[in-house]
Amino acid sequence: MSTATPVVLSSLRRTANDLFDDFLLPPEIVTLRAQVREFADTVLAPRAVELNTAEESKDVFPHDILRQMAAAGLYEIPYPEDVGGRGLEHRMLATATVLEELAYYSPGVASALYDGQAILVGKTLEAAPAHIRNDYLPMLIRGEIVGSFATSEPAASTDLSAQAMKTIARRVEGGFRLSGQKRWITNSCVADIMTVLCVVDGEQAMLLVDMHEDGVHVGDPDRKMGNRLQLTSDVYFDDVFVANDQVIAAPGSGLRAALASLALGRIGIGAVGVGMAQRSFDLAVAHMRERSAFGKKLAEFQHWQFRFAEHAIAIESARSLYQKAALKVDSRRVPEPEASMAKVSGSRVPVDVTRDAIQVHGGYGFLRELSADGCSYPLESIWRDCKIGEIYEGANEVQLWSIARAALGRDLTG
Repeated sequence: MSTATPVVLSSLRRTANDLFDDFLLPPEIVTLRAQVREFADTVLAPRAVELNTAEESKDVFPHDILRQMAAAGLYEIPYPEDVGGRGLEHRMLATATVLEELAYYSPGVASALYDGQAILVGKTLEAAPAHIRNDYLPMLIRGEIVGSFATSEPAASTDLSAQAMKTIARRVEGGFRLSGQKRWITNSCVADIMTVLCVVDGEQAMLLVDMHEDGVHVGDPDRKMGNRLQLTSDVYFDDVFVANDQVIAAPGSGLRAALASLALGRIGIGAVGVGMAQRSFDLAVAHMRERSAFGKKLAEFQHWQFRFAEHAIAIESARSLYQKAALKVDSRRVPEPEASMAKVSGSRVPVDVTRDAIQVHGGYGFLRELSADGCSYPLESIWRDCKIGEIYEGANEVQLWSIARAALGRDLTG
């Protein structure tokens, strides 16, 4: 497949420069956004077609990009200096900003290589006992290991209660024997370590599993509608030994540890969605300014003017929500209900914007590649990729329920 792109895409105007004013953001975030955007323009943009259209297989995981991200210091951003991080004042806001910029070109890189690695795995390790935190986080930051975060199971995903969960760890001398099956586990087929939510004596714990241990078996990557670079596989634990010193969260504290990371992940999903929506918006604006119909530019039709004005409002609202939720985390405040709001709005907005971006492109929006000239078109992959944001890490219906409980009270909403 050719990776050529239409001329209009090679000089795509960033409309956020005109519509989004960063005057309220801390200076370190403004500087960081420029640095990460340069990285994305240089490293991700030339490979976006390849990254976003590859079929799932273990071989497509971009280890080279992970190493480049580590070399550029991107994995230092979420963490304090004592483990090799940058020690930024606004670490969660910085992390979410990175996600938006990476997702502009490749949602899969943002989700699998950064959200999964730096938020779900990394933040779980950061809250682990000191010996785990200090051993593993520096390796993750340097890009020496790939991590994976395992909570979901065939019959336990949105419902992560101990009653629903079938992955069990039984106590043995020196540690535990872990057995069970996990599903939808990002990066599992390439992971070196995995943080595993399981049940011990009827209570939930979080264990750190070496993926090279005897008894660990990982299935082939799932074949999904979209977000194919975020490789997911089933993981089977067959009496896997986990030592006592590999307990991240003791029985009774496991679910709390998992949910703490997932709350941050919801902010990340909001940021990834904004990045996708912004890309689709920019593509649509460029097309409407160039394409004519019935004797005038598409941008001159009031229908499209109003539609994309509404989309501009929605993108800015979603961006502001993820930033506010992230700032609450950085201020050591509970990021709710903003994290749930950010997840819902940030996952909805790329679906809505991309649908209209495809519509305004007409047949070109429906294309992967035009055979006549070999040009590739990105909207179809964005359309496939964005839907999962409304489903994973807490379906949007659950987030709406959480928001409703805050508004109406638990006595009426359950």
